[in-house]
Amino acid sequence: MVRDVVLAGLAGGGAGALGGVAIRAWLARMRRGALVPVAACAGVLAVLWALAGTLVAAGAVPVVWLPAQLVLAALVVAGSAVDLAAGRLPDTLTGTAAVAMLAALIPLPPSTLGAGLLGGVAVGGVLAAVHLLAPSALGAGDVKLAPSLGAPLAAASWTAPVTAVALAACGVLVLASLQGTRRVPFGPPLLVATWVVLTASLRGR
Repeated sequence: MVRDVVLAGLAGGGAGALGGVAIRAWLARMRRGALVPVAACAGVLAVLWALAGTLVAAGAVPVVWLPAQLVLAALVVAGSAVDLAAGRLPDTLTGTAAVAMLAALIPLPPSTLGAGLLGGVAVGGVLAAVHLLAPSALGAGDVKLAPSLGAPLAAASWTAPVTAVALAACGVLVLASLQGTRRVPFGPPLLVATWVVLTASLRGR
């Protein structure tokens, strides 16, 4: 058991490091993409994929959720990197994320998948309304990213999307206070909050 957990962690970490390098290259070639640090992409994705593999191997997270966790981790790295470097979330990124996340949720039971799809639409709609009311507070890229994050969260728990958005908003307020500015990207805090809340929601299912 312990050996399986260790091997899963090592395999996830190795694959994540290679995936991070590939993500960095993809972002560099992407239309309206950005050059981002390769070490950060490889390192962060290695940690996230290693954690996902370890939790599944230990039985803490159902294996059926592994594809969604891997896709979400890649999105956390890609979305955060390009948003921090260039202050935007390109359509190529958000569009690819939506397709990849939908594919990753297909192994889930039909009722869970249905809840995820409804949740993705709901979260996207709420953030779209916020963007229309206060465009300076929330960018269009964040709105386009929202369905890819809302879907796995709602599939795991109906309270998870609310928790993640609230946690992200608190993160933005803290960063704005520390940096003494009102212009803090919402994408990275939302991505990280989604990863944390989803992982916590899946523990022990």
